[in-house]
Amino acid sequence: MATPTDTTTTDSAEAPDYRPTLFLPQTDFPMKAGLPKREPEILARWSEMDLYARLREARKDAPVFSYHDGPPYANGNLHMGHALNKILKDMVCRSQSLLGRNAAFVPGWDCHGLPIEWKVEEKYRNAGKNKDEVPVLEFRQECRDFAAHWVDVQREEFQRLGVLADWKRPYTTMSNDAEASIVSEFLKFAMSGALYQGSKPVMWSTVEKTALAEAEVEYHDHNSPTIYLAFPVQRSKNVFLSPSMEQRRAHLVIWTTTPWTIPANRAIAYAEHMTYVLVEAGHEGPQGMERKAYVVAEPLLETFLKETGLDKPQIVQTFSGRELEGTVCAHPLRGQGYEFDVPALAGDFVTDEQGTGFVHVAPGHGQDDYILGMKHGIEVPHTVGEDGTYYDHVPLFAGRQVLLPNGKNGDANKTVMEALGATGHLVASGRLQHSYPHSWRSKAPLIFRNTPQWFISMSHEGLRDKALAAIDTVKWYPARGQARIRSMVETRPDWVVSRQRAWGVPLTIFVHKETGEILRDDEVNKRVTDAVAERGCDAWYDTDPQSFLGNDYKADDYDQVMDILDVWFDSGSTHAFVLEGREDQTWPATLYLEGSDQHRGWFQSSLLESCGTRGRAPYDQVVTHGFILDETGKKMSKSGKNAMSPEKIIQQSGAEILRIWVASSDYQNDLVVGPNIIKACTDSYRKLRNTIRFLLGNLAGFEESERVSLEDMKAAPESEGLGLELFVLHRLAELDQLVREGYETYDFTRVFHALTNFCVTELSAFYFDIRKDALYCDAPDSLRRRAARTVMDQVFACLTAWLAPVLSFTMEEAWLSRFPEEDGSVHLRTFPDVPADWKNDDIAARWQRLRQFRRVVTGALEIERREKRIGASLEGAPHVYVEDDAIRAALGDVPLDDLCITSELTVMPAGDTAPADAFRLDDVAGVAVVPVHAEGEKCARCWKILPDVNSVPAHPGTCGRCAGAVSARAGAAE
Repeated sequence: MATPTDTTTTDSAEAPDYRPTLFLPQTDFPMKAGLPKREPEILARWSEMDLYARLREARKDAPVFSYHDGPPYANGNLHMGHALNKILKDMVCRSQSLLGRNAAFVPGWDCHGLPIEWKVEEKYRNAGKNKDEVPVLEFRQECRDFAAHWVDVQREEFQRLGVLADWKRPYTTMSNDAEASIVSEFLKFAMSGALYQGSKPVMWSTVEKTALAEAEVEYHDHNSPTIYLAFPVQRSKNVFLSPSMEQRRAHLVIWTTTPWTIPANRAIAYAEHMTYVLVEAGHEGPQGMERKAYVVAEPLLETFLKETGLDKPQIVQTFSGRELEGTVCAHPLRGQGYEFDVPALAGDFVTDEQGTGFVHVAPGHGQDDYILGMKHGIEVPHTVGEDGTYYDHVPLFAGRQVLLPNGKNGDANKTVMEALGATGHLVASGRLQHSYPHSWRSKAPLIFRNTPQWFISMSHEGLRDKALAAIDTVKWYPARGQARIRSMVETRPDWVVSRQRAWGVPLTIFVHKETGEILRDDEVNKRVTDAVAERGCDAWYDTDPQSFLGNDYKADDYDQVMDILDVWFDSGSTHAFVLEGREDQTWPATLYLEGSDQHRGWFQSSLLESCGTRGRAPYDQVVTHGFILDETGKKMSKSGKNAMSPEKIIQQSGAEILRIWVASSDYQNDLVVGPNIIKACTDSYRKLRNTIRFLLGNLAGFEESERVSLEDMKAAPESEGLGLELFVLHRLAELDQLVREGYETYDFTRVFHALTNFCVTELSAFYFDIRKDALYCDAPDSLRRRAARTVMDQVFACLTAWLAPVLSFTMEEAWLSRFPEEDGSVHLRTFPDVPADWKNDDIAARWQRLRQFRRVVTGALEIERREKRIGASLEGAPHVYVEDDAIRAALGDVPLDDLCITSELTVMPAGDTAPADAFRLDDVAGVAVVPVHAEGEKCARCWKILPDVNSVPAHPGTCGRCAGAVSARAGAAE
């Protein structure tokens, strides 16, 4: 649409300059945001006014929304995952506050554990020093200083994202009060009997020399050796009795990707319901070609024969796995220190997906292996030390290394395979690329290793059952999170809570040297907890144990446990010292929000800790978000060289662009980010800013005396066209419901896209486009202009509140631009109360038809402009044929020239038929347009072409409407 602000000349060359008589937009809200410069200024204002404290005071009597922040590790600069996570949390708390709730945001940091310790060790390694030679208290202090540094760095970086939180009083797991609370929570498990010491296979890092939890493990492709290995059958109850087998011994064949575990083999697992075959074939052994008999699963026979290349195979016998009961084999290395029997045992984990249908069982190197071994009383041997080296007592392989100190493969696999080859029992070998567990910190492969560790029992006092029951009481967003965490808790083993490290909360227990029993004494526990509360966990290291034990026990009778608690126990206990320990928090939390990986991490450790000590989950709702992908669909990571830096995006474009990226993405799935995505977010921001700027410019000087009531709008003659204002109010009522529902269910994407669409297509491209003429050119007391400004005031009030959780900086800037004298903030508001009577479905239906009508007219005029038959839509006075009865009824007395931004518009009489070449749209049946040029002269003020231009001599060059407006404005000025 051409407007009076354009530079086009008018037809009335002698007319005065009427621009001073127009109500052109006035605002100091700039079109160009300059976010990298403006955002820090707003942050400084929030800090100066202590906005967070002001908000807490304003909401002190409001219903509580208890949000608990999951602690990130304090060990480096923020990445895009951090940005996504904390912006989502900020949008939660801001939106809940605007919904009228007291939504405190207490940020926290995880300061213990391997991520920090590894960084400090890295400094030692680079300097050629051995961490184990550094006094433990000195090393712990370095870890503490390292974590404190990164807490400060990350605090500033989180604030730069626009996150409003209690940055003056965050929580850290390394503060004295937090450590004392963690100790207290741990001792509850010790006192209840849930804590026990056992020797089980756990995932072990030979590089970091510690056990790892599942949540500390990631899976990468790994190239492993594979072997088919034959175990000679010694005796059997039910099979291998055919006459042809009397002279040849049968062999059960296993397949494995870890040859180094063969010295730890103590059994073979089979599937009871699987069909097996005994196949006789030629095999190249130490004495040349010889025929042997091998047993494998029938479904895997073809693959087995292909990969082993056995000569002239012949099936001798077929039988069920049940018939293998009682079968006993010899270890392939019998005669070389491995003289024990190897029984065949039924195992429910055996499948026909890969291998031979037999699984080699090493109870010290696998969870399934361990459980099966325990069931049958099988020995759990200790074969590999903490550095990945075979112990001295392991026959043939003492001193050989599974993994080197740098995480690379050692010589164990090769040496074992050579020894097996010499026996003639190694049927075949190969290589396999497969997914394998790695330490998420060192990136080195892990091993399953049998070690003495401390465990929390999942069965003691029904912990597993309590956790499963609690899961079903929680509201999960998305809903699939419930099944995900449930499946993990159903199958998880007992919780390994001990780590062989130095930095963290120690297992503050004493164990009797003779009985191995934990000392359970409330008075001892209180002395320990009090000491930690006063001096932190260093007290466990620098205090004489006797002072903890008191007069009732002798220190010489007890071992003081020096292992460190699993860091997931630390973070799993935060609900105890944050939600229960602070006056601004309540237990349980309304909401936890983290990435989907936390179903096996923080969500689960918090669940187990709370169910074990309080009998229920520490949260009522859980929201999870996905991971970050680049624009090619690859997971974003620093090591992958595809990471984007939030700091760089902020420096170039501003934090608001990151916030738009979060709000516009389906965060419950993996999120894509890259240069093209950021550009699209910048474009969206520009459109939203222009909408706000238009509102501010046209609300300049708005006073309550101008306001038009809803009743007066409804009572106005239809020729005033105020049905348009009623339609916008209806849309505000609809959006109010959508926004509230969206924020209640954390559906930020729905809210953002709905508001963006409203701003761009319904306000800027429709309502504002139509009302520019009235806003700029009508008389100051015009009912139409006053009604438009009244509605725009309501739109401004709603949009600045609705968008504040997302565009926290820009809505603050807009609010202060309009109300600079107020010592307040848009974030101290609540969502405006939208009257129920704004909603009017009849008005909505009518205006939907009017918009269809308008689309056909503007489509016809656009072709006229493109073909240069007119210069602007105001040069048109189209004739419109309306055959659709519903659309014709909707037209009524609505000023259609204003609706379509033409100088005139004629609706042809009912029954007239449109010419064949009239313009039509396929999706709007019954409306056709014939373009016609407007007749008359061009008004020098509004640029409409009308017959009454120059009809008022006092204001030459104007139409009658503009002449009256000029007079009215002049009178108002006097």
